[in-house]
Amino acid sequence: MFGEHDILKNYKKRAEFIGNVVLVCFAIIVARLWFLQIYKGDVLRKFSLENRLRKEIVKAPRGIVFSRNNQQLIHNTPRFDAVVTPQYLINKKETLRKLSQILKVSYKRVLKIIQKNSSQARYLPITIKKNLSRQEVAIIETENAKLPGVAVSSVISRDYNYKEIGAHLLGYISEINKRQLPKLKGQQNFDYKLGDFIGQAGLEEQEDINLRGKDGYHFVEVDAKGRIRSHMPSDGVFHGIKNQPPIPGSNIRLTIDKDLQLSAYEALKGKVGGAVAVDVNTGEILAMVSRPSFDPSQFSRGISNEYWSSLVENDKNPLRDRTIQEHYAPGSTFKTITSIAALEEGIVDESTNVICKGSFRLGRRDFHCWKKYGHGKVDIYKALRESCDVYFYKVATKMDIDILAKYAKVYGLGKKLGINLPRETRGLIPTKSWKKKYVKEEWQLGETLSCVIGQSFVLSTPLQLAMTYSAIANGGNLHKPYLIKEVFSNDGEVIKRNVPKVIRKVKIKPKTLNIIKKGLYQVVNQRKGTAWWYRGKGLQMAGKTGTSQVVRIGSDKIYSKCEDYDYKLRHHGVFVSFAPIKNPKIAVSVIVEHGCHGSSAAAPVAKAVTTTYLEKYYPELRKKNIEKEKLALQKLMKKLEEEKRKKELEKES
Repeated sequence: MFGEHDILKNYKKRAEFIGNVVLVCFAIIVARLWFLQIYKGDVLRKFSLENRLRKEIVKAPRGIVFSRNNQQLIHNTPRFDAVVTPQYLINKKETLRKLSQILKVSYKRVLKIIQKNSSQARYLPITIKKNLSRQEVAIIETENAKLPGVAVSSVISRDYNYKEIGAHLLGYISEINKRQLPKLKGQQNFDYKLGDFIGQAGLEEQEDINLRGKDGYHFVEVDAKGRIRSHMPSDGVFHGIKNQPPIPGSNIRLTIDKDLQLSAYEALKGKVGGAVAVDVNTGEILAMVSRPSFDPSQFSRGISNEYWSSLVENDKNPLRDRTIQEHYAPGSTFKTITSIAALEEGIVDESTNVICKGSFRLGRRDFHCWKKYGHGKVDIYKALRESCDVYFYKVATKMDIDILAKYAKVYGLGKKLGINLPRETRGLIPTKSWKKKYVKEEWQLGETLSCVIGQSFVLSTPLQLAMTYSAIANGGNLHKPYLIKEVFSNDGEVIKRNVPKVIRKVKIKPKTLNIIKKGLYQVVNQRKGTAWWYRGKGLQMAGKTGTSQVVRIGSDKIYSKCEDYDYKLRHHGVFVSFAPIKNPKIAVSVIVEHGCHGSSAAAPVAKAVTTTYLEKYYPELRKKNIEKEKLALQKLMKKLEEEKRKKELEKES
């Protein structure tokens, strides 16, 4: 039996134990409160603020692109999209139904978009519709309280001032796709993610790092349902949380002249082809146009299925840049290279004459000249001026294909020139070793006959031809072609400036160069020259026409009219030129697919571009040339009248 004293003692121990437990619990609570409110107070305060502040990405504006004369070619324009953040959708079904009514998009379509993007985090916004109208923006903003989780997102879109003109050169931007994302993650310290827009073609792709800038962010205060209550001041700091303004991309000034672009584009109207104009003394690209084209603005706004289908299903392939991504047989424009090789190797000279009767027989095969009954007696000037094939066939019998390839390659043919655009093709200049490696056959002399006139295996791009003739025009400097004059910040600070770069100095005899220039001048400015009718006023242009065969024509159709063939079987027309002949300034290369003739299809384009250039930059020189041409024409007319009078007197006597 316990006594009263023992019971009291036992109660006292229990009371002390309970009291100690209470004290320990209280101490733990106090310690925890101290830890949370004092030691971790600032951190937890920041967390609580972040729960009521939503971080929104502010896209950096891409850099502006200017022409050489500071005209805007690409600029930014605001666009509004409707977005949904799944985390804040309270009454999902009701909210999405209401949103579908506002946007006039089916409820099923809205659900499908959300399900498609369900793999991304719930707090990331999903774009439901792009390019909202003002009315749609106003309704969503007004109904914001009734649409938890729905917001209007402001996006900087790209606008291309001249639409289809120069689209291949400038390129376009569109959203990163899932296939591209792994390759771009962490590249150049940019945090690429789905929904970001990047350059996908042309200059936009090549210079994406310079143009894109760095995204920033700002905070907005939201309630428990995710509805925006207020915006944090852009320059404010609230308990260590502050906005980060975006850093705009760098601007680019190009070498392109807008007026020459317009001139080339208009001259190619109704045709399929491309044109390149280059400054012969620097390698600056003055114009670069491919037709048919497309509107690059459509891609940055979110291209419709209908417009995309119209591009990919078009058999004329408007997405293809014909100036650098396609290569063609250069046709007779390659005869200039053959002439240089023949003169330098001593195979021919000014006094070498060949009789052209319309064909040349090698073994059991006849190689035909384009002129059925031949050109008669032909020297190198007439061979270039009237584009006599037989002259070059006979040259080919004395020339090794590897020798011809050496001269072609030294002038930049058959290899990439390194222009700052993606997907440049290299073309092809064949050699004996190339054929043995890829065709598994030995080289045949008959193939040399086809190659010397720019057919068979020989392939080149319009850009390569422009740079080749540019090197001929300036005396032998093969420049690296470039499009970007300078990259500069919004403050005007120049980040990078390009200067002319000579890839190589082509060394040929001055006499050879003079013969070639004289022959090319006669092509355009002397009667019976293949481009005589397209010489233009005051241009003093030198050049060479060419016909690029698409398919081999049988001997029974060799002299039939090209325009009578099916469109896809017609020859391509090629023309390459430089002007003026004395102190050349500009070289132009033109290809017109299935145009039949370089003279009638391609030469007018080069004439239009050259005329625009000289009128704009050298009006006095052109005016002087026109006066010279008038005097020369008067002398010619006087000479013809005298010859006519002399013949009449001879008849009378």
